[in-house]
Amino acid sequence: MLNKYQESIHWLFEQFPSYQLKGASAYKPGLENTIFLLRAFANPHEDIKFIHVAGTNGKGSTCSFLTSLLVEKGEKVGLFTSPHIYDFRERIRINGIEIDQEYVIAFCEKIKQIELNFSPSFFEITFTMALCFFQQENCSIVVLETGLGGRLDATNVVDPLISVITNIGIDHTQFLGETLEAIAFEKAGIIKNDRPIVIGERQFETTSVFEKKAQEQNASITFAQEFHLPIELKLTGYQSKNLKTALVTLSLLSFSVNENLVEKALKNLRRNSGLYGRMEIVQKNPSLILDVSHNKEGIKATLKSLKLSENAKLTILLGASQEKAIEEMITLFPNNAEIHLCTFKNERSQSIERLQEIKEKKLNIKAVHQEVNLAIKQLIPTLNKQDTLLVIGSFFLISDVENS
Repeated sequence: MLNKYQESIHWLFEQFPSYQLKGASAYKPGLENTIFLLRAFANPHEDIKFIHVAGTNGKGSTCSFLTSLLVEKGEKVGLFTSPHIYDFRERIRINGIEIDQEYVIAFCEKIKQIELNFSPSFFEITFTMALCFFQQENCSIVVLETGLGGRLDATNVVDPLISVITNIGIDHTQFLGETLEAIAFEKAGIIKNDRPIVIGERQFETTSVFEKKAQEQNASITFAQEFHLPIELKLTGYQSKNLKTALVTLSLLSFSVNENLVEKALKNLRRNSGLYGRMEIVQKNPSLILDVSHNKEGIKATLKSLKLSENAKLTILLGASQEKAIEEMITLFPNNAEIHLCTFKNERSQSIERLQEIKEKKLNIKAVHQEVNLAIKQLIPTLNKQDTLLVIGSFFLISDVENS
């Protein structure tokens, strides 16, 4: 079975280029292919209730909070997210349990047998697979994360109960635009007619974009940070914003929320949703923390939430994809941090030569590494108990970390 599963995954990645592997060359905006595929499988999305989530940062965490809260409320929750870190099946879960290998194999065989006059993308196939699986398993609700953008994202074929946009930052500018307003316009594409929209943060540059779109769609708009909840949130750091966004969303859907529910949802977050790689503490004394933040806003939020004791040393191991502004990332780190750069296995990694060039230009970079696990083994012994090693910058880098 394992060999057949691996063959199916290989076929998925090779037959139809994946953004996770290929980057920009795999991006195919537009909904026509997705609509055709869903029609070939009798439109499973028409039988499913959705919460649709977009945003630059925090959408994966918000989806996980929503899922865990709903599981604790007794719902059968389908969760669709991307990218995966270790295994393709992480993208498609029900109450935290990954899709069966057998289902993946069978679905790939079905796709191969369908006569198509186009080549659907990896993401379009994966999304269709997820909806068919959720329908078959009779999920009572599905939490759906956009892949990229919103307006032209394959997931935007659904008619959700409610839509959520976590925040807007500068990322994927080659697809979404170079200003916050332009990116907000793309994300606002998930706002649907007569469906409420929750905005995680009120930002000066984007508020009018969202309000205009909501008015056009006759959609009630709520800014989560301004919504009064009847409970006190004990979660601190940047994740508190995502948790509040999730709670406001459920409140608007008439789900009752209380502190006991939140406590259970947070305690069982990984079991209910599979969330990891977000400020995940792998070990203590010294601390080893994994975080998938990979753009300016995400990295700034991560650094702000770090709790360092007095005189503690911060060592940063950074890996980034070729399309990311890695030199800009480096400028965000504290001046007294020791910075290391690292490549990862995925072909989209910055090359070792490029990282060496950056090191030559920037005196505050200590070293360049080719393999993250070897780098961690070398760095941990150099730290004192109160120190921290932060491994950050890319899902791909975190996916290479062993025993995380």
